[in-house]
Amino acid sequence: MATSPLTSMYANASSKAAAAAASAGSTATASGGSSASTGSQDLSNRFLTLLVAQMKNQDPMNPTDNSQVTSQIAQINTVTGINNLNDTLGKITGQIDTSQQLQASSLIGHNVLVPGNEVKVGADGTATAFGVDLPSDAKKMSITITDAAGNVVHKSEYANQAAGVQSFKWDGKNASGAKVDPGKYTVNISATGSDGSAVKARALDTGYVDGVVSGASGPQLDLGPGGLVGLSNVYQIL
Repeated sequence: MATSPLTSMYANASSKAAAAAASAGSTATASGGSSASTGSQDLSNRFLTLLVAQMKNQDPMNPTDNSQVTSQIAQINTVTGINNLNDTLGKITGQIDTSQQLQASSLIGHNVLVPGNEVKVGADGTATAFGVDLPSDAKKMSITITDAAGNVVHKSEYANQAAGVQSFKWDGKNASGAKVDPGKYTVNISATGSDGSAVKARALDTGYVDGVVSGASGPQLDLGPGGLVGLSNVYQIL
């Protein structure tokens, strides 16, 4: 026979009360489905049905202790409050997702800096912008750009760079001043702090926002060939 989820609360009830409680619990479960899908109001109604059954059928020679009833009521109020809180949080989460979706849509048509270490050079010799994210100040920083074969085509040195995100623009020319071939190039960053220790700099790519996609983890930006990225991965809007 199915056991009521609240039967353990009624240890002092007579056998008649236990049978009534089990019957009421089974009926409520059949009409409301699993406990995970039972609403706060339905849960309260089930509790009251079981409590009334217990009070009507308690043993006159061994009545239910008032403190036990009070404890049971406090427990059901706690459960109801948690269910209501979960419902409220669910609604707030939905509103936040909608707000983020609207905010993300404003980025369509813009270039953004996202994690990556590629620079693309077009047929006209124009190179896409790139960026650097420094977690702390760097006394020295070096930017090296290499081709697909690993050959260095550009290198520049910088001093006293502040922590944070910075964007850079390469003219698409090698050390001799000649334009490089169109294609993809790799950016490598090395940096050291004032004490000579390495600073873990992160290279950033430029991506063009084509659209916004709604995902399980929130809205994501569609960067075309660059794939999908979350809003948290946007370091700068260019």
